[in-house]
Amino acid sequence: MFRTLLFITTFAISLFAQAQECPVIPRPQQADKLKGQFTISANTEIFVIDPWQNAVGDLLQQELLKHTGVKVKIAHSVNREKYIKSLAGNPDDSFPPLIVVGGVLKQGDAYKLEVNPQHIKIEAGSDDGYIHGVMTLVQLARVSGKKAAGISVPCWRIQDAPAMAWRGFMLDESRHFFGKKTVKLLLDEMALYKLNRFHWHLTDEPGWRIEIKQYPRLATVGGIGNRTDTLAPAAYYTQEDVKEIVAYAAARGITVIPEIDMPGHATAANKAYPEFSGGGTAKYPEFTFNPGKEGTYQYLTNILREVNGLFPAKMIHIGGDEVSFGSASWNTDPHVQSLMKRENMKTLVDVEHYFIRRMSDSLMAIKSKMLGWDEVTAADLPVNETIVFWWRQERPEQLKNALDKGYKVVMCPRLPFYFDFVQDSSHTVGRRMGKEFNPLRRVYDFNLNDYPAITAANRGQIIGYQANQWTEVIQSEERLYFMTFPRLLAMAEAAWTAPEKKDFAGFEKRLAKFIPLLKERGLYVMESPKKTPEPLR
Repeated sequence: MFRTLLFITTFAISLFAQAQECPVIPRPQQADKLKGQFTISANTEIFVIDPWQNAVGDLLQQELLKHTGVKVKIAHSVNREKYIKSLAGNPDDSFPPLIVVGGVLKQGDAYKLEVNPQHIKIEAGSDDGYIHGVMTLVQLARVSGKKAAGISVPCWRIQDAPAMAWRGFMLDESRHFFGKKTVKLLLDEMALYKLNRFHWHLTDEPGWRIEIKQYPRLATVGGIGNRTDTLAPAAYYTQEDVKEIVAYAAARGITVIPEIDMPGHATAANKAYPEFSGGGTAKYPEFTFNPGKEGTYQYLTNILREVNGLFPAKMIHIGGDEVSFGSASWNTDPHVQSLMKRENMKTLVDVEHYFIRRMSDSLMAIKSKMLGWDEVTAADLPVNETIVFWWRQERPEQLKNALDKGYKVVMCPRLPFYFDFVQDSSHTVGRRMGKEFNPLRRVYDFNLNDYPAITAANRGQIIGYQANQWTEVIQSEERLYFMTFPRLLAMAEAAWTAPEKKDFAGFEKRLAKFIPLLKERGLYVMESPKKTPEPLR
């Protein structure tokens, strides 16, 4: 009788837990609703068990204040032994409510969060795991809402880990420049939804956006202009700006990867140092670096060395795409023609691949991996030192080639992960592929099973997903946010949550709680065409 009653009770509790949708994005692996609630208030203290986790405690304090307005305290170290005894089952009523950070899980980026009426505890397998736990708690606090007594967070037991290691967002600041404040706000939102790679597209045709001390004209001259105003004052990040943003991202578990585009998309650089230009075409003037001049390789290696020193990721994206837009000029360039004769090259594509291999060698020499768009797959680069970004969904053979050659691949096909594509059929500004575009559901439903090139044998080479925000038709912050949110939250769940756990209807219900919170942060969010007028610039 007792066993039967126990089974019925356990079964009922299980059904109750399943009926409760945990109000967190991305959806956790496992979330069980418990009884009661914990009130976070000015009396709450954060207790960090091991001093090496102090940064996590500091981050939690900062994020709760930023997103809820509640300032919790950091527990004094003099009470450490008493706190530990209390947590071991010897409670001391004189202690304040505690948020405990400590305990190590075996799985790398996994975390466990338990909220009970006595205390909250975050455990993890790594620094990143702890940050994920912090952000989940911050989300629970935000959706609970602040009252006079504090924030009453319902009790949950959450065990969670990401499906994909690379959960990225790319921002193009060459076409239009947005600055530190905007980048930090984007990093805040990325961290909240457990995105962990910020791909920073810093150089292209319209402008060069990073200071290079050895070649100062890159920023002061190459930084002049943007996509819509070729005479706009120079806009770029100083190296101190870069260090500040990289540190800000790192504190939130985000790795920043710079992109220095080559050998094409070099117009802004060539405006500053024309001696290294390989020319272009009437439509794409001064589009390429010159692969026939030995000085070009030293020049670009010097740039990459300086860039590598600013980014602890030790990964640099070199673009490598669309070189044919401007490489026709190589047919008449004496330096390139001499190179082709010397190296017995037959085509301009051979020259392109030669250039990319030379830059790969330079990056390996400075202990940096090369990242590139899927065009670089054909250059036969070292498999263990290269990551390929597959973006051309109309070229599935490029994905297959990358996987067959053993490369690690980040999935960022234009459909659905180019966020400069329109979100609704009624929208007038932005890109389409024929009649196709990228609504919220298309982003959410992204599934590797839709790609025949991906098999059980090579699936492990797919290291993650990335959304790319190109800014040709994005001039204002308002439009930047409109094109990014809430699609970025859908991409975050697509990358984090195991496919069998995904549920778009459940996501929409949870998202409804986050839309007002996004707006509170000053973000102009695309809710629906009826509710949200489209900014036209």
